[in-house]
Amino acid sequence: MKQMNNYIDTVFYQQDTLLENVISSIAEKGMPAISVSPSSGKLLTMLVSITGAKALLEIGALGGYSGICLARGLDAEGSLTSLELDESYAQLAAKNLAKAGFEKQVTYLTGPALNSLEKLVADGRRFDLFFIDADKDNYENYVTACIKLANPGALIVTDNVLAGGSVVDPEATPKRYTAIMKKFNVTIANHPQLESILLPIGDGITVSKVKK
Repeated sequence: MKQMNNYIDTVFYQQDTLLENVISSIAEKGMPAISVSPSSGKLLTMLVSITGAKALLEIGALGGYSGICLARGLDAEGSLTSLELDESYAQLAAKNLAKAGFEKQVTYLTGPALNSLEKLVADGRRFDLFFIDADKDNYENYVTACIKLANPGALIVTDNVLAGGSVVDPEATPKRYTAIMKKFNVTIANHPQLESILLPIGDGITVSKVKK
């Protein structure tokens, strides 16, 4: 899996100073190096652009790498709402999104994501595309909330679903969330409200379309 992704990132990667600076800023702050891979980021941009999504919701901002990738697919009227538990992470992400020119298009909500999601549901908000890259224990809860917030035909994109390959390779080093991801993948594959496919890019990305 690692060899395959190294190949994909090498062949399809084009130097991106802005995103490289985001990675550097994350390291400088001592934050975990868990941003999406370059190819995963490119996929996010393409999904937003291809679908014409106007309203995006991100669960897990970290330092803003995925946020920039998502925002790059928007037109001038589009918006990104980003949920982040850690205030300092949200501040760095906001700073990096501003440097990328998206300051007026992104809003950050801090605190437990499930609380923020409940508020968004209560406020009657609706979104066209969701990206989930946060605590794995709540992935199923996040998907349930996203379905409530989804416009017809919206996409729900989830990261890290292969858990470093450990969900399929018994010789791979298991992650803390390997068992969680195995259960999650089966749940999403058979979810009555979703049509889903798993793409082996980065650490595995599932793209789910909310049925109308």
